[in-house]
Amino acid sequence: MKIFMDADFLLQTKTAIKLYHEHAANMPIYDYHCHLPPQEIAEDKQYDNLGEIWLGGDHYKWRGMRTNGVDEKYCTGDAVWREKFQKWAETVPQTLRNPLYHWTHLELQGYFDIDTLLSPETADEIYDECTEKLRTPEYSARNLMRKMNVKLVCTTDDPIDDLKWHKQIAADGFEIKVLPTFRPDKAANLADPEAYQLYVQSLEKAADTVVNSFSSLVAAVDKRHAYFHSVGCRLSDHGVAYVPDVEAAPSELDAIFNKVMAGNTISVEEQDAFLAAFLYEAGKMNHSRGWAQQFHVGVFRNNNSRLFNALGPDTGFDSIADYRQGPGFVRLLDRLDSSNQLAKSILYNINPSDNELFATMIGNYQDGSIPGKIQFGSGWWFLDQKDGMEKQMNALSNLGLLSRFVGMLTDSRSFLSYPRHEYFRRILCNLIGNDVENGEIPADMELLGMMVENICYNNAVEYFGIEV
Repeated sequence: MKIFMDADFLLQTKTAIKLYHEHAANMPIYDYHCHLPPQEIAEDKQYDNLGEIWLGGDHYKWRGMRTNGVDEKYCTGDAVWREKFQKWAETVPQTLRNPLYHWTHLELQGYFDIDTLLSPETADEIYDECTEKLRTPEYSARNLMRKMNVKLVCTTDDPIDDLKWHKQIAADGFEIKVLPTFRPDKAANLADPEAYQLYVQSLEKAADTVVNSFSSLVAAVDKRHAYFHSVGCRLSDHGVAYVPDVEAAPSELDAIFNKVMAGNTISVEEQDAFLAAFLYEAGKMNHSRGWAQQFHVGVFRNNNSRLFNALGPDTGFDSIADYRQGPGFVRLLDRLDSSNQLAKSILYNINPSDNELFATMIGNYQDGSIPGKIQFGSGWWFLDQKDGMEKQMNALSNLGLLSRFVGMLTDSRSFLSYPRHEYFRRILCNLIGNDVENGEIPADMELLGMMVENICYNNAVEYFGIEV
């Protein structure tokens, strides 16, 4: 019987063990998509306690706690951190076979050198030891990143952001590169006319230009796109439910814009037409400046209206959606490719039933210009666990080139999430190791070792072209 979470955790064969320890474990981390707050990096924040850094914004944990019968006051409410942590400790033993159990103990090991299993009985001991460490300079935000051998971080930022924290980080000479990612979702989200009007006003101020039509909206966004580029941004990101399968004439787009700016509610069909046109224009911007673009699609968001109204977004009430994803992507990618304006693109799927769709979609637009120009992104959100990552890599292996995959990212708001890269690397090495020992691929350790190192780090460095 294997020991839980020993040095060979998740590694089932001798080949997997060799690949992980000799090739994957010591590769740096290139975290090209996350939601870390740049202000906390700029200020090198010191965290007061384990509850604050672990539970402050983690809707994965909140979902688990609610499912375990924990009252909301211990999730997002006003209970003190030690009380919240105690409720989390009571929940952890109930998360067996959920990735939360693995992540929890990987983080305790990786950051705090704690092998003790978290439970109600060990909660106080672990809380006190971790809190004592977190209050020392060695555990500041920047030192937590150094501890995990991070070389680059790309945060997620709105076009209206002035990026002052990124500038401060660069001016400080911090050796880990921290760059913004351009996420213009709000510029194309017309669902709430009042919120959209306020956003357009903020965009006008940031871009120092008047926005009174679809074309002037695009011009303002492009101006901010250029500003982000000047600060080092080389990636965009679009978080949409689906890419709409529709095209609209310029006059129709202006009519939709004017209608929403007048405070009128517009139809789903009008919202789709506007979003499709905006994604096309954004795609041209990304190509013009040599950026990569990311598409995170397929989520039903804020499904619990009662608790959304009370707590707001990103609090744990989202789920996998079953939208039809293929037609809209074909239209958008082909439209951009037809004029040779298709940027490097990463498509992230959240519904595993669409894995093969995405794995084959990317093959339609590879053009030989660079390896893996169009990527099937790593399993994310509900799929960034063992089964989800294996299914994503198996689909990519069967229908594309796993060897050209740009690998893992944290997609997290927490400085304690970097062991997700270790988790991914162990799963990757185990997948390859099993194939070797089943006689399905050759036991060429030089070839396989390089493949693992490339997926863990080198491919991303080459793909994004950002020096570290």
